[in-house]
Amino acid sequence: MKLLLSASVVAALLVAGCSPLYNRHVEYADVKPEAFPLVRAVGYAPISAQLGANTEHKMLQAMKASKLDAYRELTEIVYGQKIDASNQLQKMVLADEKLSASVKGVITGARVVKTYAVDDVYITELELDFEQVYQLYQNTKPRQTIKSVRYYY
Repeated sequence: MKLLLSASVVAALLVAGCSPLYNRHVEYADVKPEAFPLVRAVGYAPISAQLGANTEHKMLQAMKASKLDAYRELTEIVYGQKIDASNQLQKMVLADEKLSASVKGVITGARVVKTYAVDDVYITELELDFEQVYQLYQNTKPRQTIKSVRYYY
């Protein structure tokens, strides 16, 4: 019992000896990129191929579809595109070939520059200013580096 008590006291002293007896104050500085690119994307949608009861409804559907297509293209530019491909051979002859692409990401701060129709195609142009994206993220998740550390005893 005395051995267990002695071991406990020694362990407590060792742990207490490792803990710092000082406080510290850390100052952070913002990290601002040197350049902010301006990215543009264009989305297209056929008007007559849209599902709708009349021309006006088809036009509204094409407007939405072209905007989503522009956002998809913008997401490809910012985050890249994931490509999955597979080939299957049977008796050294290509039997089946599959290819799929997907895009995943969050676009914040994009703005619609223009929307217009040309013949039977509706077109939407988007713009993403990375300086505005930087400002948006600085409010929620600031990118910072350690400027200085002061220790107080």
